[in-house]
Amino acid sequence: MIINGHDVEKEPQAVSESIGYMAQETSVDEELTARENIQFSCKVYGVPASEQDERIEKLLDLVGLTDVADKRAENYSGGMKKRLDAATVLVHRPPLVFLDEPTTGLDPEARMRLWNYFERLNEHGTTVFLTTQYLEEVDRLCDRLSVIQDGKIIATDTPDALKSAVGGDILDLTLENSSRQETERAIEVARESDALETATIETTDDGFTITAENAREAVGDLFVALHKADVVVTGFDVRSPTLDDVFLTLTGESLEASNQDGANEQRATVPEQEVAE
Repeated sequence: MIINGHDVEKEPQAVSESIGYMAQETSVDEELTARENIQFSCKVYGVPASEQDERIEKLLDLVGLTDVADKRAENYSGGMKKRLDAATVLVHRPPLVFLDEPTTGLDPEARMRLWNYFERLNEHGTTVFLTTQYLEEVDRLCDRLSVIQDGKIIATDTPDALKSAVGGDILDLTLENSSRQETERAIEVARESDALETATIETTDDGFTITAENAREAVGDLFVALHKADVVVTGFDVRSPTLDDVFLTLTGESLEASNQDGANEQRATVPEQEVAE
């Protein structure tokens, strides 16, 4: 395997010096201040002493911790610790950074701050390799993504290309009576429509979902047919495919369901499915 022009087996030190790695759990020393944490990383990565002060100040500014630079990390919020952790892996200015689920467990505001930071990293020429279970994160940050199932990559492309591959628009219908029998009857009515002859129809907890090239145009005729069959629709939504739809199409289950299944397994088990950039 070659990383940044270096052979992993023959040049492990060169590879290590050319990458940064941010684990899911922070490696911040809470007894030290932000400045001291970054300074320690500078020494670990061999940053020349003459360059350390300037580099530390730039990193503190980049991650928005200048105002609290001299306070102990034990007083930081989870989001602040994550940002400090990100700064410590960049002291040697690696061209490639690996981020392992960096925003897991953070509140929306803290997550957004890190997103902005990662975007700034990329704008400065750093390649970011991200693993995450947040599909909105993939949509916001990634140029290309891979879907992994059972340890194997089953699809790789741009987010837009993968969403386009799902095909057409998606119509979500909510039924007043979503029992299995009533839902199946409603689906039979939908399948009788010429416009939905080749559509993909799947049941949901409260109704069913139709994926078709002409789903938007078929809504009117479908509602008339359902009304004639005494099927009461209490809600509907027509939308373009999302990455969750991509994940569902490729793996057969939603990411939320996949994550729940993983949570029910032993803690030592590695999750079988995730999205990777």
